[in-house]
Amino acid sequence: MSNTEQKAGLSAYWMPYTANRNFKASPRMLVSAEGMHYRDDAGNAILDGTAGLWCVPLGHAHPKIVSAVQKSVATLDYAPSFQLGHPSAFELAERLKAYTGNRFANVFYTGSGSESVDTALKIALAYHRARGNATRTRMIGRERGYHGVGFGGMSVGGIGGNRKTFSPLLLQGVDHLPHTHNLEKNAFTKGEPEYGTHLADELERIVALHDASNIAAVIVEPVAGSTGVLVPPKGYLKRLRELCTKHGILLIFDEVITGFGRLGTPFASDYFDVEPDIFTTAKGLTNGVVPMGAVFVKKEIHDAFMNGPDGIELFHGYTYSGHPLACAAGLASLDVFEQEGVLEHAQSVSDYFQDAAHALRGLPHVIDVRTIGLIAGIELASIPGKVGARAYDAFVRAFNDGILIRVTGDIIALSPPLIINKQQIDELFGKLAAILKTLA
Repeated sequence: MSNTEQKAGLSAYWMPYTANRNFKASPRMLVSAEGMHYRDDAGNAILDGTAGLWCVPLGHAHPKIVSAVQKSVATLDYAPSFQLGHPSAFELAERLKAYTGNRFANVFYTGSGSESVDTALKIALAYHRARGNATRTRMIGRERGYHGVGFGGMSVGGIGGNRKTFSPLLLQGVDHLPHTHNLEKNAFTKGEPEYGTHLADELERIVALHDASNIAAVIVEPVAGSTGVLVPPKGYLKRLRELCTKHGILLIFDEVITGFGRLGTPFASDYFDVEPDIFTTAKGLTNGVVPMGAVFVKKEIHDAFMNGPDGIELFHGYTYSGHPLACAAGLASLDVFEQEGVLEHAQSVSDYFQDAAHALRGLPHVIDVRTIGLIAGIELASIPGKVGARAYDAFVRAFNDGILIRVTGDIIALSPPLIINKQQIDELFGKLAAILKTLA
């Protein structure tokens, strides 16, 4: 196929979060994947420094997951979840409950992280209504937060580019906490920064403004990912928990990125020792093989719905809730986590990974490096009038040099599969360092 013919064949697909005209003028095509690597259409190996879109913690094409999905599609390709069930959906829910240490009693299935967030918000509203607190309708998000692309998630989210086009139809009754990013106080921090715990107390100001009786929930990412890796200050999440408990407000953690091992623990709530009332997941739940999300809730929240009159307790759900293939992938993924010591391996290389990231300090344009678990954010100084251009240049050069990185604005985010080894860490950061030295 000629280059002209190939480009003509790209026109029908309207790509998400992509500069379509730019991409189709010079496409980057992935055609296969295995373990830590993608392979492009020229046969080049691309070291995956981002676990796809944060969603492949166990590496690509894991044989146990592939086999489980193949078996499932040949046995039960689809089953409706309204008024019907299938065994693997119930089995996976029990396994997920156990994976939380039985701290969360119930799981509601969705098809993505965006659906998980909107589901969690609806559960929070309906929970307060079921308990006779129907005035509790206001949601509190956070500046620079990312909670997917549903109208609920965009409303509680705080990324301007995601909101501006759709602002007339975003949910009313939403307020936002300030973000915690402070380059002057916290630049080049490994782990939780020292400065910024007091920012959690901004919730008291919001409560005073709106009154606690009107606030349903606070939703935050334990570690903000899509905005460029913002790690919470020491004690910040604990303080949010204290204030939500004090005022009868539900605390929701968006763990779509941090769930399933990204910090070396099953969930971020384990890492930070802070327990939300509800938390959302997706991505690593099925190792990215089949789209799926899940919302975890405390027993008292679920049971509040079961004390009403007979009939449907929550008028909510999706065609693909608990899809058989997704359940098969989820069960196999849990098997891999538990049988192959994935979390233990992630913990064993996290310091090496973070040290490699911080070794970039002092290179041209690097104004911050922030790390936690197997996550790194490398912030670059922006070219005046061209925010994002420098990091995008790094992204293109990196792909051409055989590594996959992710950029948001002028921040490079790295979140490799948890199976990465020290040699691959050296390759990832060695190539990135060479690229940073060549950027204009």
